[in-house]
Amino acid sequence: MTRAKERRDRFNGLAAKAKGKETGERFKMMAKATMEQATAAARRLQMSADNVADSYARSMRVAASTPVAVKAEKPKEDKPAKKAKAKKAKAKKAK
Repeated sequence: MTRAKERRDRFNGLAAKAKGKETGERFKMMAKATMEQATAAARRLQMSADNVADSYARSMRVAASTPVAVKAEKPKEDKPAKKAKAKKAKAKKAK
């Protein structure tokens, strides 16, 4: 909007300096059109930002209400027990 206001002021300045009445009117119309277009663009951007914010908030509410499945850990086997099993298996193979 700041850039649009600067542009509007520039056109109004040119309208004031214009030598002919038609030229001045044309610059005034350009200044008015510039502000209308900038206002419409700002409104669209604001609406888009509001939609994104609503969508994000909705997804966060859904994510917060969905229960998370907790994965149960398997009990770790003792390493000495594995070694004992391995020794018994070797002894059986040796016989």
